Amino acid sequence: MRSETTTQPALSHRLVDERGLPLRALLALATAVFITSLTETLPAGVLPAMSADLGVGESAAGQSVTIYAVGTALTAIPLSAATAGLRRKRLLLAAMAGFAAANSVTAASTAYPLTMVARFVAGVAAGLAWALLAGYARRLAPTHLQGKAIAIVMTGVPVALSLGVPAGTFLGDALGWRVTFSLMTVVAVALIGWIAVVVPEQPGQSRQRRGDRAPMLRALRVPGVVPVLFVTLVFVLAHTILYTYIATFLRHLGMGGSTDLVLLVFGGASMVSIWIVGAHIDRRLRALTVASTLLVAVAAGLLALLADTPALVWVAVALWGLGWGGVPTLLQTAVADAGGDTADAAQAMLVTLWNAAMAGGGVAGGVLLDLFGPTSFPWTVLGLLLPVAAVVIAARAHGFPVRRVSS
Repeated sequence: MRSETTTQPALSHRLVDERGLPLRALLALATAVFITSLTETLPAGVLPAMSADLGVGESAAGQSVTIYAVGTALTAIPLSAATAGLRRKRLLLAAMAGFAAANSVTAASTAYPLTMVARFVAGVAAGLAWALLAGYARRLAPTHLQGKAIAIVMTGVPVALSLGVPAGTFLGDALGWRVTFSLMTVVAVALIGWIAVVVPEQPGQSRQRRGDRAPMLRALRVPGVVPVLFVTLVFVLAHTILYTYIATFLRHLGMGGSTDLVLLVFGGASMVSIWIVGAHIDRRLRALTVASTLLVAVAAGLLALLADTPALVWVAVALWGLGWGGVPTLLQTAVADAGGDTADAAQAMLVTLWNAAMAGGGVAGGVLLDLFGPTSFPWTVLGLLLPVAAVVIAARAHGFPVRRVSS
C-alpha cells in the first residue's frame, strides 16, 4: 500500500480503470512539470542580457540556476514531511502560486540580491511540486497504467528543454528577458485555474503514517531504494556537467553558432525517448534503464573520441537525447515501485538528490573547465556512467527488477 490513505470510493476506482488515463488531469500536471523545468533553466537562455541588467558578470548571473536547485534540494524533504497530512491538490496550487510570485519578482527586480531571493523561492516551490507530481500521477491512474501516467506528466521536462528554452531565448532577444519571466507568471496563473477545475483532490497521509518519525530512514532500509537513489545522483550529475556547459563545449569545437540547433536536436530526441518509455515502461523498466545508460555513455564516448567530426557530434547529441529523455520517468517510477509504503519519503529523497546533483554539476563543470578545459566534459560523463551501469545491472532483484511489480 502507498503511504496516503485510500478513501476514494471503490466505484470511482473502477471508473478510472474502465476509462483508462485521466488525460486532462495528467496534462495539467505535465504543464506543472513544464513550469518547474523552464523556470529553472530559462536564465541560461537569457544570461547575457540578465547579467547586464543586474550589473553582475555572467558567472554570477548563472548562479541563479544554482540557487534554484539549492532551494529545491534543501527543502524537498522537510516540506514533504511537514505537509504530509495536507490534501495534495491544495499543496500543488500553493506551489504554482509560489512560481507565479517568484517569476513576477524576478521579472521586476533590478537588484541582484532580490533576484537571487526570488530564484531561491522558486526552487522551494519546485521542491514542493516535485515531491507531489509523480505520486499524484500514480494515484490518478489504474495500477497497470501508472508508469504511462508518470511518462505523460514527465513530458513537461523535454518540452521545456526543446521548445520552452529556445522560445524563451528568442522572446528574450526580441522583447527583453523580463518579458519571458512575466509570461511564465501568466502561464502559472492560468495553470492554477486549470488544476482547480480538472485535477481531482487526493488525501494526505493518515494520522498513523504521519506519526512515523523517521520515514526517510525507513525508506532507506527498503531493498531497492538506495540503488535507485545512487543512480539518480550520479546519472544526473553526469548529464548536468555536459548540458550546463554545452555552449562552451561546442564553441571549443568551432560549432558555437549551432548551439540552438544542437539543443533542438537534443530536445527532439528526448521527446522520442519519453514516448518510447511511456509506451513500454510498465513492462520493461529495467531494459529501458539499461538502454538509457548505454545510449548516453555511447554519446559521451563519441564526443570524447570523435568530436572533431561535426556529423558525429550531431549523432552523439541525438543519442544523448534519446538516452536521457526518459530518465526522469524511469527513476521516478523505479523509486516509487521500490519504496512501496515509503514511496513518498523515497520520492522526496530522489527530488533532493536530483537537485543536489544539478547544483553540483554546475560547480563540478566549472572546476573541470578551469583545470582541464572543455574536452574533459565527455570523459567525465563516461567515467561517471560506469558505476551507474554497474548498479543498474546488479539491482536485478530490487531497484531495477527483471519483473516490475507496481506498488
